Amino acid sequence: MSVTVQRLGPGLGAEIKNVDLSRPLDAAAIEQVRKAWLDNLVLVFRDQRLSDSQLAAFSRHFGDLDLAPPAEAKNKRGAYVPDMPEVTVISNVVVDGVAIGALGNAEAEWHTDMSYAPEPPSASLLYALEIPKEGGDTWFCNMYSAYETLPAPLKQRVEALRAIHDNTYTSAGEVRKGFQPVDDVTKAPGARHPVVRTHPLTGRRALFLGRRKNGYLVGLPVAESERLLDQLWAHATQQPFTYKHQWRVGDLVMWDNRCAMHRRDSFDPAQRRIMHRTQVKGDAPVQALAAA
Repeated sequence: MSVTVQRLGPGLGAEIKNVDLSRPLDAAAIEQVRKAWLDNLVLVFRDQRLSDSQLAAFSRHFGDLDLAPPAEAKNKRGAYVPDMPEVTVISNVVVDGVAIGALGNAEAEWHTDMSYAPEPPSASLLYALEIPKEGGDTWFCNMYSAYETLPAPLKQRVEALRAIHDNTYTSAGEVRKGFQPVDDVTKAPGARHPVVRTHPLTGRRALFLGRRKNGYLVGLPVAESERLLDQLWAHATQQPFTYKHQWRVGDLVMWDNRCAMHRRDSFDPAQRRIMHRTQVKGDAPVQALAAA
């Protein structure tokens, strides 16, 4: 099997062609895919026909799998696939008044998956089973480029800062079960991570912002934290750093959660959208060292 890599845009993203993920891949093909993933941050595999077991098997080539987040597994009929808690259902479909999956149809804001955890996932994989006629596109942004192009004074200012990654809200803006809205961002629940992290495999530095809501730069006056975060977010999400993925049934998209953020466009709630997701376990983001 000869793996072909085709770049999708100048900012990030590549399509992997001539690969049938329902069949076992040899070690050479896996290494080609791994290299393309590290080089391009986001990979797209079109026209796949995968069972949940096959999706999980491919995902495990990149590490052990996370289970569905506990907050997503409650009060939903199918937040994860029966007997496969490592495969999460992302859907707006409601059956007998109960959502069969997480996130609904509203816009999902820019975020890093589970950045509120001490060890956020290293990779996320999303497989399209049903998609709406329009809307529901997923955007990705390159956080390497965001860091590397920061104005020098701002880069120096944030180099050693840490941020609270709030756990109160989902990326769709819903309060998680068991949490209360936060009035004081300095006391928000969630992990404290470096604003600039070093990728454990590439050695490159990337901005690591998590999500904007309830964000706080530890130790700063709130007003100063807000100003700096506004600057960082406006810079990181500029169009040259982004790639928009327009879904087709059978698409599998995987991204590097350590150096790429993503968001989703809203879509008509009358249109069905069903995705199955896996996440690969990661490690604690490390403090980036100052450049020599």
